[in-house]
Amino acid sequence: MKKFSKSDVEKQIKEFFEDIENKSPKEIEKIKKIAMNHNILLGKLRKKFCKRCYSPLKGKIRINNEIKSITCENCGYVSRWKIKN
Repeated sequence: MKKFSKSDVEKQIKEFFEDIENKSPKEIEKIKKIAMNHNILLGKLRKKFCKRCYSPLKGKIRINNEIKSITCENCGYVSRWKIKN
């Protein structure tokens, strides 16, 4: 098994998330685990996929009291984030 440096892995992750719409949930889960193994924070990239089913996040978007809620099309999980001013 090949060992990659942290900077190489960060580049791979950024390239992966540029075209996330055409990726499968298994590929997204694999990239997330690689990031976890190398202690790389995904930051804003984690908002691009569902926390439960790892599919690219699409669905109903609602904003209420400075909280953004997105309901996943596949599993129905509701992701919520605070909106920063």
